[in-house]
Amino acid sequence: MCGWFRIWFFRSKVSTRIVKFPIQKNPARIEKLVFIPVRGFFLKETMPVIKEKKATDPNKMDSKRLMQKQKKILSSPLAFASTILFFLTLFSSTSHAEPNGQSIDEIKKSVVQIRVFSQAKDPYSPWMSSGISASTGSGFIIAKNRILTNAHVVSNAKFIEAQRNNQTEWYELKVLYIAHDCDLAILEVPDQTFYTDSVELELGGLPELASPVDIIGYPIGGSKISVSRGIVSRIEQSNYAHSQIDSHLVVQVDAAINPGNSGGPALQNGKVAGVAFQASTKGENIGYIIPTNVIQHFLKDIQDGIYNGYVELGIQTQNSFSESHRNYYQIPNGEEGVFVTRVFRQGSADGFLQPGDYLTAIDGRKIGRNGNLLEANSIDFLEVIDNKFAGEEIRFDLIRNKKNIQVSFPAKKMPQMENQRSSYGKDYDYLIFGGLVFQTVNRDLLEAWSKTGQTQGGSLLVYRFYEGSHLLDGETEDIVLYRKLPHPSNSHSDFYLNMVVDTFNGTKVKNLNHFKNLLQSSKEKTFKIHFYGIQVPMILDREESEKSDEQIKRTYHITGK
Repeated sequence: MCGWFRIWFFRSKVSTRIVKFPIQKNPARIEKLVFIPVRGFFLKETMPVIKEKKATDPNKMDSKRLMQKQKKILSSPLAFASTILFFLTLFSSTSHAEPNGQSIDEIKKSVVQIRVFSQAKDPYSPWMSSGISASTGSGFIIAKNRILTNAHVVSNAKFIEAQRNNQTEWYELKVLYIAHDCDLAILEVPDQTFYTDSVELELGGLPELASPVDIIGYPIGGSKISVSRGIVSRIEQSNYAHSQIDSHLVVQVDAAINPGNSGGPALQNGKVAGVAFQASTKGENIGYIIPTNVIQHFLKDIQDGIYNGYVELGIQTQNSFSESHRNYYQIPNGEEGVFVTRVFRQGSADGFLQPGDYLTAIDGRKIGRNGNLLEANSIDFLEVIDNKFAGEEIRFDLIRNKKNIQVSFPAKKMPQMENQRSSYGKDYDYLIFGGLVFQTVNRDLLEAWSKTGQTQGGSLLVYRFYEGSHLLDGETEDIVLYRKLPHPSNSHSDFYLNMVVDTFNGTKVKNLNHFKNLLQSSKEKTFKIHFYGIQVPMILDREESEKSDEQIKRTYHITGK
């Protein structure tokens, strides 16, 4: 961001090269977040926002809209003629080709069409669920009759089924492992007849720049398997849109990756070079695949029967291009590296690195002033952390207080980062008291909240979430009063909406469970809740609020709380 300031809440999660942080997933008129170096975020004027990259949505089965689109094409003579010319050219030039020399018949035996029926909880009204939606994606068979696909294909799934090429029956699928932080999942069909005459695909290596890859799957536009070819144009660490916060290595290709392609294999020389998973909404034919080193990390993680997830370094860093900054810390001329600006609690670096440290190498590999490794295939130094598992050693060479030292420590996860990610397949915990609704601040809640139009006074809420100061102690979670269920007993509470809870009857609130315990165990007749940034507390009469709760829950059909 701004060319000189870099930040990570963890491994490499939020690189400040990205200057926009929209808080909803679809293009719409929302309040846009703009980054201010060091100070954080503030809300700017409302304007249309389109995400640069997004996870390729599973193909929504809306035949009505497809038919309408086809009618528009056929009703235009020019468009109709162009369409015919395009397909004549396509078929005449590719009908004889086979992907990277591999038999298309063999590929058909490996690639799977996946149909998903899903239902998610509503983060804004966490006692409610959304309607059932249907979608499709792709996958492919790997060793031990397991099917590899994207996590976003099967997220929030209630029922999943699969079909291979030329099969007439759909087979029920089970999710064995799902990794939202790297957008991968392993599925299995219990009925072994599904695998009759199937072929397992083998994982290959990282493709070279300018080399061809073939994207295989079942995208929109037809029911048969599709093959499209593209060229590898870039390999770098980048954001994974499914979680919106994790960053790993990606391979950019100039092949179209459309809804329905998600989870399908990218093949090179008969082996899997990656998994198709997201596309850019800016530009044409810019697709992204998950490379095999990320896949192998996932497969190794689940060998013990549990997916543990990626470790987190837990630091902020700043590049070292500024000569005045280097002179102030007396960094020798020609010494490449980056400055540590913050260290978060419970991250791998907690207790080992310090603000002001100048990192020069990781595991013996030199770090440049921009944070990339000083190697032929330059990648972000945090890619080294990405390839580690919990307990493995991280070793830094650094300058601290004008002295060259070496620091080693074990890699580990940061549990408090879960609220920073988009979450799937889980219930949202909440508290209703006197019709006032409290919840832990998380990414899903912010996205839903931003769509309501009831965001007045929420600048501090958003600032604290993205700035990450609440992560410093490793325990505290922000609790927000984000809505009320209108009732005469809470008509006075509008002033406190969208505020973050600070104390309850003088006791610092650590998290939602702590808040619930304080409220339930209190013997006071009057409850006093202080919010950050507001000196005057909200006063609640305990008896009045408890009585109104029963009526409010009946009125708004709330059960279970």
